[in-house]
Amino acid sequence: MADMKNNLKGGIDNAADRAKSGVDTAADRAKDATDASKGTLHNVAERVSEFAGNAADKARDWAGDAYDAAKGAGQRVQRWAGDAYEATADTVGDFGRELTSMIRRHPIPAILIGFGVGMLFGRVARMV
Repeated sequence: MADMKNNLKGGIDNAADRAKSGVDTAADRAKDATDASKGTLHNVAERVSEFAGNAADKARDWAGDAYDAAKGAGQRVQRWAGDAYEATADTVGDFGRELTSMIRRHPIPAILIGFGVGMLFGRVARMV
């Protein structure tokens, strides 16, 4: 009877160790994904800032021109804003596709991360 109890306890300990290892691995991968997303979002912000800076420079250059020149500048700024929007949308879309791909490649860690985050939200909700 004592041997069965020890075997059962050992099995539970092994399962707990494996689960902890899986959660640690998932957490490391989530951190890597977060770092990658921060870099991607930083690049998006730089691109948008660059487009906005270029638009501002061009607007200053054309400010002294007549109404037709100002109208042309407005159209150019509108196109640059559209380009900035498209670049941002592409980059954010790429991030979403990368995240989806990572979840598909590593479904168990993704589920464990989701479970852990759900547990944290539950704890926070219970405290509040």
